[in-house]
Formats: sequence, C-alpha cells, structure tokens
Amino acid sequence: MTELKNDRYLRALYKQPVDCTPVWMMRQAGRYLPEYRELRAQAGDFLSLCKNAELACEVTMQPLRRFDLDAAILFSDILTIPDTMGLGLYFETGEGPKFSHPITSKADVDKIGIPDPEGELQYVMNAVRTIRRELKGEVPLIGFSGSPWTLATYMVEGGTSKAFTKIKKMMYAEPQTLHALLDKLADSVVSYLNAQIKAGAQSVMVFDTWGGVLTPRDYHDFSLQYMQKIVDGLIREHDGRRVPVTLFTKNAGMWLERIAATGCDGVGLDWTINMADAKARIGDKVALQGNMDPSMLYASPERIRQEVSTILDGFGEGTGHVFNLGHGIHLDVPPDNAGVFIDAVHELSKPYHG
Repeated sequence: MTELKNDRYLRALYKQPVDCTPVWMMRQAGRYLPEYRELRAQAGDFLSLCKNAELACEVTMQPLRRFDLDAAILFSDILTIPDTMGLGLYFETGEGPKFSHPITSKADVDKIGIPDPEGELQYVMNAVRTIRRELKGEVPLIGFSGSPWTLATYMVEGGTSKAFTKIKKMMYAEPQTLHALLDKLADSVVSYLNAQIKAGAQSVMVFDTWGGVLTPRDYHDFSLQYMQKIVDGLIREHDGRRVPVTLFTKNAGMWLERIAATGCDGVGLDWTINMADAKARIGDKVALQGNMDPSMLYASPERIRQEVSTILDGFGEGTGHVFNLGHGIHLDVPPDNAGVFIDAVHELSKPYHG
C-alpha cells in the first residue's frame, strides 16, 4: 500500500475524522491557468495533450504547485471512450467537441465495441501511472469517466446540445436502441475505471453532466440505472485501501436519495442545492461533495470567504464533506481567487472538526 502524506480527501469520503475539510476543484487542471495554456499551445491541440502521458502528468501537477489542494484529478476528457469507437471526434475552437459520424441507428450501435483500456485507451493508463509516480504520495489521485447517458448525448447529438432533441427522439421513438448503446457504454466505463484503479487511481468519479435534462422516470431508466451498474461493477478495494466512488449529476437536487441508494460513497452537488438540506436528506448515508457556484470565484476575496463560510456552516460539524465547486472552474477566473477559495476552506473549516 502506498502511504499518503495527505489523505483528508479519502478520509472525508469514508466519513472518517479529518483535521479540516478537504478541497479540490473540478477542472482544476486546465485553461484558467496561464501555464496550462502555454503547454497546450506547445502540444498543438487538446487531444494531443491528453494522449501524451508526460504532458497529461504535467497539466495534472500544475495546480498542485500553486495551491494547497487535497487531491489531484487525472487530466483527460470524458469523451475518451467514444473517441475509440470510430465516430470521428474532433474539437472546434470555441464550439467544443464534435463527432463526424454520430450514432443514428441500431446498426451504428451494433458496430461499436467495448474498448480495451490497456489497448486503445492505454494512453490514459500510462498517464495515471505517470501521475501516481510524480505525486510521490503527496495527495490521492482521482480517476474519472463520463456517465453512459452523458457520453450518449454527445455520441447521438454529434456534439454539445441545448435541447437534446436527437437523443430524446431516440429515447422515446427507439428506446431499445438507446438502451443497447447505454448498456455498452456502462460496460465500457466499468472496464475503463477498473483499469484506472489498477493503474493507480485511488478514487473514481462519474460525471453525469446532462442527467438533469431528463424527467424523473427517464432519469432512472436512462441514466441512474446505468450508473448503478457501474457502481456494482467497480473494484472497491485495491492496494490495501478502499476505493471510494463519487457520482455527480448536474441539476439533480430532486433525486439525491436515489443517487445515494446506489451504494456510492459520495454524491456530488451542484450550486442549486442547499448544503444543509442535502445533508439532512442523505448526509447520514454518504459523503457530500460541493457545492459553491463556480462564478463566485469572480467575486472579491472577502465575498469568496463569506460564501465558503456559509457552505461550511450549512454542512455543520463533523466529517463527510469534500468541498468543491458546483461544477468546473470557469476559464477566465483569476487564479489568485482560486487560491483564496482553497485557503479559506482549510482555515474556516477547522472549528467544525474540533
């Protein structure tokens, strides 16, 4: 077992005592940092950066050199799995990911296979191994994947979407086609995350960015049940330590109890949920991760500290809270404001862990 110098993040997910509330940020390795933008320019494009283990490691380490973070998260993309499936993934500046050959029929679903994580996706595992070596046990490493539903939205829509009309048309007109796709994606995510754990990830997270666009019934049938399949299929102990799993669905405040019932260790919260309410509803069952509005990082240092204090007070005394933003950090946030946020969490949370 690798000894960790700082295991606050894992202890909080296990609901074990900590000296202060751990904190990390979604998208903490990325484009708000000038050193990241410089490295990406050298790499040529985003995918080249992801597929080079040494560069992915460097990007992962950059925020840790600036800030007193309690975890590192693998620098990668949620679309690594679809990228292996022959759909022609590419990125257009200012427009995000696009697929040249989106999924439109059952025949398209039948053609795709489950990628070999040490084959087509070996570059991700190489990055995990490189990062773990570079971290030298300073903080734990988080691995991640997109949820089956969220991956499917990009694969069927052909990119990002506002109305999700193509995938919802498939969901209502050809539900068996969408279920076949989601089932393949769930199997792929299980294989992918287990390989990340074997390569060195000490915790994993599933990002269900677009689950919140569904009705309650459709959320269960087309998103949550496939995340349940993932939770059931994951390695939960490795290298002598439990491997916690966190599920995050954006705009899922009405479904917290259902998410907690999957057997996950942590539930990610966006900023539309009151922390005290979330704790009252599910905080005795799972750890909570979140949930400051990322836009708060545009505010003054005093306002940022005030918001941190309010959220900490909402959770109250005791462990089981991993402080984070309610979604990814915005690209034009001043890095110094991120530092104010991180330092405030550590400083202001100590009285809650007496």
